[in-house]
Amino acid sequence: MILKSISLLNYKNFDSKTFTFNEKINCIVGNNGIGKTNVLDAIYHLSFGKSYFNPVASQNIKHGEEFFVINGEYTKDDKPEKIVVSLKRGQKKVIKRNGKAYDKFSEHIGFLPLVIISPADRNLIIEGSDTRRKFIDSVISQSDKTYLNNLINYNKILVQRNALLKYFALNHTFNADTLDVYNTQLNEFGTHIFEKRQTFLNAFIPIFKERYKAISNGNETVELVYNSHLFDNDLSTLLKQVINKDKALQYTSVGIHKDDLSFDIETHPIKKFGSQGQQKSFLIALKMAQFDFIKAQSGVNPILLLDDVFDKLDEQRVAQIIKLVDDENFGQLFISDTHADRTENAVKQVHQSFEIFKL
Repeated sequence: MILKSISLLNYKNFDSKTFTFNEKINCIVGNNGIGKTNVLDAIYHLSFGKSYFNPVASQNIKHGEEFFVINGEYTKDDKPEKIVVSLKRGQKKVIKRNGKAYDKFSEHIGFLPLVIISPADRNLIIEGSDTRRKFIDSVISQSDKTYLNNLINYNKILVQRNALLKYFALNHTFNADTLDVYNTQLNEFGTHIFEKRQTFLNAFIPIFKERYKAISNGNETVELVYNSHLFDNDLSTLLKQVINKDKALQYTSVGIHKDDLSFDIETHPIKKFGSQGQQKSFLIALKMAQFDFIKAQSGVNPILLLDDVFDKLDEQRVAQIIKLVDDENFGQLFISDTHADRTENAVKQVHQSFEIFKL
C-alpha cells in the first residue's frame, strides 16, 4: 500500500497544496509553525477520518474558510484507490472511497492501516485511563470490524444507561426492569470486548517487550498489565452489586469503559520511576509493536508517520527507527523535522529512495 499523492484545500494552515510522494521515505522539513505536522495529520485523517491532534473537527478548517477537503491517491493491492475527506461548517464530515460515500465511518477504519509516533504520545503515560483504552481500541479496530461494532454499541448503551440513572435521580423514581434491559446489553457487548482485549494483549505484550529490548539496549524489564473489573466477576453481576452506588453517582461506575493498562518498569510505574529516556523507549516500543501487530493481522505494511522525533529523541533511538526502513518488508515512511540536513543525513544511512519537501 502506497500513498502516491495528497491534495489539501483549506486544511489547517494550507489554502491549497499538493504533494507527490516517494514510495519509501518522505521528509517534510521546515521551521516550527509552518505546517509540517499538519501534513502528517492530513495523512492520518485519510486513514481514520479524524485528526490525531485536534478532536474538534471544525477547528481543522482554515481560519476564515467554510470547508476543508483532503484528497489522497493510493495504490493498494496493485489497484488505485482515491480517498476524500471533507467537512463543511455546520454539516457532517463526509468520507468517500472512489467517489462513494461511506454510510458509517467505522466501515473505513482499517482499510488504510497507519501508525503515528509523535511527542503527543506522552499522553499515554501522563494522562488518564481513557487515553490508554483508546490506544488498545485503535490497534484492535484496525483489523477487527466486529470488535469496533461491539465497542460502538457498548458506548451507545452506556450513554443510555447513564441518562436513565440521571432521569431516576431527577424524578425520584426507579425501574429495575428498564435498567436490566441495559444491563443485559452492556454485559453482552462488554464481555466480548473484555475477551478480545485479553486475547490481543496476550499476543501484543511479547512483541512490545522484544521491541523495547531492541530500542533501549537495556537490561531492565518492562510490563504492560491489563486492569479490568471483569477479572473479578461478570459484568451483569457487577452492575447489580453497584446499583446503589450508580444511583447516587448517576452514572455507570463499573464496566470495560473503566479498563486501564499499567505501564511498568522493574515492577514500578514508569510515570513515576522511569527516566525520560526510558519513557521514550517505552512509547516507541509500544508504537512499533502496534506496527508489527497490525501488519501481522492485515497482511499490509502500515504507513508510518514520525512527527518531530528528531527533536524529542536521541540519535540512537532515531537510528533504531530509521533502520527499520532498510527492509524490503517495510512500507512507506513520513518524517517531519525542523532541520533538513539532519534529516537527510539520517535517511542516507538506509538504502532506500527518499524525497525531501521543504515548506
